[in-house]
Amino acid sequence: MTLLRCATHIVADLDAAVARYARWLDYSLVEQGEVPTDLALAWGAPASADRRYAVMQPSSGTPVFLRFIEGDPVGDYLPIRTYGWAAIEICVQDVEAVNERMVASGDFEVIGPPKPLDGFPNVKPMQVRGPDLETVYLTEIRVDDPSAGLPRPKSLIDRPFILVLACPDLAKTAAWMAEVLALEVSDQVAIRYSMISLAFGLPADDKHALVTAKWQGQVLLEADQYPEGTTTRPRHLGALPPGVSIVSIVHPDLARLEGHWASPPVVRDGPLYAGARVGVLHTPEGALLEVIEGEPLAWG
Repeated sequence: MTLLRCATHIVADLDAAVARYARWLDYSLVEQGEVPTDLALAWGAPASADRRYAVMQPSSGTPVFLRFIEGDPVGDYLPIRTYGWAAIEICVQDVEAVNERMVASGDFEVIGPPKPLDGFPNVKPMQVRGPDLETVYLTEIRVDDPSAGLPRPKSLIDRPFILVLACPDLAKTAAWMAEVLALEVSDQVAIRYSMISLAFGLPADDKHALVTAKWQGQVLLEADQYPEGTTTRPRHLGALPPGVSIVSIVHPDLARLEGHWASPPVVRDGPLYAGARVGVLHTPEGALLEVIEGEPLAWG
């Protein structure tokens, strides 16, 4: 069962982003409109009210979404250099075939070609970057073992399955995930992590600590310890931060979150919220986490 429901990324041109993800990732548009004022206020981002947005769904039909919201570019923002939500990880059936598609696209730059993950030989990711500085991991899971807590994609490019959080204090964030969200958090492991090393100009053999967080055995979040030199994410006054600005999950027990809300739950509609109560939390880094009341999603 997965709690993950949506990743939201800020884009300069909504129509171009929708066209890009439809053409190269086979995602389809399921909702579009303008951000309601009350929702923008719940995010603490009043300047993002009335900005255009679109919600897209993978061709598998799995109801785990990507949401794009138009925002003004932030000139000094650099991906994989600031605290907060750092990257979207999407499961794929054949990463080599996906790599060929990304190379041919002209829209996505391959910043990390396919290779097995250090210490996890059955996990083979690649990384791309889009025109809106979006960092997307496209990961083939080459193990058919439910106990691994990893999905079996139903289309060549399927759903987001892990969202990556960049942390100044990994132990603090891991404890928050366990104590507040009731997630099962792994022990820290240190791996060669090419995206972090490249972003900070560090030796390729440097290792970086991370944890993963699960719900009922299924991975949905990763938290990475970021190195010295990481900064707070710049943003326009009152607007959502650039890059991955919001992660949305479902949770069956909103009562346990009392006392932690940045914005308390209210009922919201649309394909993403489906008439459920939705509240907003801040992670220890200050990143936005939407929590939608509901049961975990079963995946095949």
